[in-house]
Amino acid sequence: MSNAPTVTPVPTRKRFRFMERLRVRWAEIDAQQIVFNGHYLTYFDTAVSGYWRALALPYAQTMQALGGDLFVRKSSVEYLQAAHYDELLDIGVRTERVGTTSLTVACAVFRGDECLVHGELVYVFAEAENRTPQPVPQALRELLLSYERNELMTEARVGNWATLGEDAHRIRQAVFVEEQRIPAEMEWDAADDSCTHAVAYNRMGRPLATGRLLEHVPGVAKIGRMAVLSPMRGSRVGRQVLDALMQAGRERGYREVLLHAQLSAEGFYTRAGFQRRGPVFEEAGIQHVEMVRAL
Repeated sequence: MSNAPTVTPVPTRKRFRFMERLRVRWAEIDAQQIVFNGHYLTYFDTAVSGYWRALALPYAQTMQALGGDLFVRKSSVEYLQAAHYDELLDIGVRTERVGTTSLTVACAVFRGDECLVHGELVYVFAEAENRTPQPVPQALRELLLSYERNELMTEARVGNWATLGEDAHRIRQAVFVEEQRIPAEMEWDAADDSCTHAVAYNRMGRPLATGRLLEHVPGVAKIGRMAVLSPMRGSRVGRQVLDALMQAGRERGYREVLLHAQLSAEGFYTRAGFQRRGPVFEEAGIQHVEMVRAL
């Protein structure tokens, strides 16, 4: 019988559907001028947070709904090559296995196509207070495996206020009224009852983002009240809502769509094909710019 140690295969980029890009910071290198070994676990953890966004699962709210939480039981890291200051790294994350009460997550750090570091994180699903292991909820199990099968994690529904208003209201209340402190009387108007709304939902039925479309002038539609819950920003859920509203505009025969973008969101709309038109102006105490695109 051979006593040779088991060699773990070096993962390749194509193994991972999800990648999180990070840049090595000065504080992360050591006296050898390379990334200190312990920081790779931090890279793993940062990328796992991004993985939850890709799953369209706001972590805290999801765990509360599932009646438990995930606790790290084991972590392992294998070091192949070193990363250096200011290098761009891609951190891959993949659900490798879902057991009865635990799940195994594979992680790898890439510089280009070269794998520098790889390892595993083993999580146990347990009650939040006494940490007694519990079976991994079937809904979570199916969702994780569906993502790794390359399935979509969100769905944008288009409809009227009667069908989508409750969920749209909840998102807009959280984003505009509570987070941005826009006066409630400025947020709610009569147009909600007559315009077209879109709401994006994750696979557990939780609403994540919303927006609305109404006629501005004949032939031109206006998109507004675009809001994404904070844990989901940086994912594609906002773009999914925007695309759904633009498609609704095309189906209604509009030739152009405009919107008033908060300056912080201008890049998001530029990537969606919108162009700035006119000077910056203030709306509800926040700087905006008008943007347009053809449909």
